[in-house]
Amino acid sequence: MARNLEADQAMLATVLAHAQNRDIARAAAIAEKALAEGFEHPLLLNVMATRLEEQGRLEEAVRLLERAVTLAPDDVPARNALALCLQRVDRPAEALHHAEVLLKSHPGLAFAHANKGNALIALGSLGLAEASHRRALALDPGNVAAMGALASIATHRGEHREARRMAERLLERIPGFPDAVLSLAAAELADGVIERAEHLLRALLADRRAGALDRARAQGLLGDALDAAARYPEALEAYSACNESLRHIHRRFAAGTSILQYTRALTAAWTAVAPQWSTVAAPEPHSLAGAAAEHVLLLGFPRSGTTLLEVVFDGHADVVSLEEQDLLIEGVLGFMREPLDLEPLARASERELAAPRAAYWERVRSAGVEVAGKLFLDKHPLNTLKLPLIARLFPRAKILFACRDPRDVVLSCFRRRFRMNTAMYQLLTLEGAARFYDAVMDFAERARPCLGLDWHMVRYERLMADFAGETRRICQFLGLEWSADLEAFATRVPGRERATPSTAQLSRGLDSAGIGHWQHYGAALEPLLPLLAPWVERLGRQS
Repeated sequence: MARNLEADQAMLATVLAHAQNRDIARAAAIAEKALAEGFEHPLLLNVMATRLEEQGRLEEAVRLLERAVTLAPDDVPARNALALCLQRVDRPAEALHHAEVLLKSHPGLAFAHANKGNALIALGSLGLAEASHRRALALDPGNVAAMGALASIATHRGEHREARRMAERLLERIPGFPDAVLSLAAAELADGVIERAEHLLRALLADRRAGALDRARAQGLLGDALDAAARYPEALEAYSACNESLRHIHRRFAAGTSILQYTRALTAAWTAVAPQWSTVAAPEPHSLAGAAAEHVLLLGFPRSGTTLLEVVFDGHADVVSLEEQDLLIEGVLGFMREPLDLEPLARASERELAAPRAAYWERVRSAGVEVAGKLFLDKHPLNTLKLPLIARLFPRAKILFACRDPRDVVLSCFRRRFRMNTAMYQLLTLEGAARFYDAVMDFAERARPCLGLDWHMVRYERLMADFAGETRRICQFLGLEWSADLEAFATRVPGRERATPSTAQLSRGLDSAGIGHWQHYGAALEPLLPLLAPWVERLGRQS
């Protein structure tokens, strides 16, 4: 049956009026009826998606908004709503895409710049995010999302005084604004005003306006406040609540092969190929390395001190780094995809290795890093799982392998909030973190003797106890002259592009408070100690 154009236009005007008056229930009721009759329109889909978001049915809302954008690619409200909703379900790369599409044709949209900035924060790119939010404020000085995000960026960088200033200013306008509350609570905690931080966070958790991700972040920060107050059982409860929420929010990472299963399969594949693995590899052509004087890969396990080492050595005049970026994508796609079989990698010819090697250096150049005549430091802790690929592509590379008391590592992984992916999802439970640690270290120990790589272990506890002596030993291994500039690493933290859980901590300088911290959570860790004990013993022998 043909539809009545005038009636449809009137109906759309009514839906829009209700939506603008924030009467989403009435707008959605009309929209639902029209959609059921087969009349699809981006406004109707957008209104229904808003209703679903209010009910916590975010994935359903995303699907409706994706349909709206398919129907009307140039519809600004629909694409903007999709970007916002994708951000809420923690799919920041997709949110970034839609914000950038909007900005191509509408560069003056302040809210699109703010959406882009929020996606960049979630992806860990603080410098680019700051530029987007400052652009949003230049276009719209009253943009509260940009104000809250700039406070969050300052918090990530450990600039708590600036974060406090911006958060308090925003809270005067909008009491309870989640980003501002979190930044202000972090500032109070940094200043040692624990009771005030706890009060702010509990108020946010009681606020029905807070979203699921805001609540998870508040629970995690509350755990930090309770830990600082030596209320460890309560802190454990808060961390557990945070991580359970994150497990639900990021449940898509539970689908398919887990990183633990992949690591165990990798170990089995390595065991099968190790007897025929040759440590004699064709030398890496210098021309493809972009004339880097030295190539060093900084590996280990998360929370073992890799970020500290990168920040320290990034201050050396002869060193350049790229913070934490995945540069081995092509090599992994070519040789380490499931089902895992490392034999093709073991017998790969120089011609087969040339393309992924060149792609690696092209990624470095595309990121704007000039490696000519420098030592290039590639920090990515879980590239530990790519050691066979590294050995074939870069047989002359040096390996800095960071290690730390496994009990502190597992606890720290559980307590900190990472940018989520399959590997970080594994760290959301103590048992998951412990089993993953055991699997990664087992793989590294099995692979190392056969790879022929120049290897240097860096023990975190030793670095804390004798920073100058340990950095001198590392410099000797790397062929660098030791420089006093290495000790001024805290001053370099605010200028870093990428955020890690260590960033704010490093802005305070050396901090040995985390050494032995696991003992405060001994009861929770007790079931896992037999699994970790062999690694405690092995690392102790290497100290």
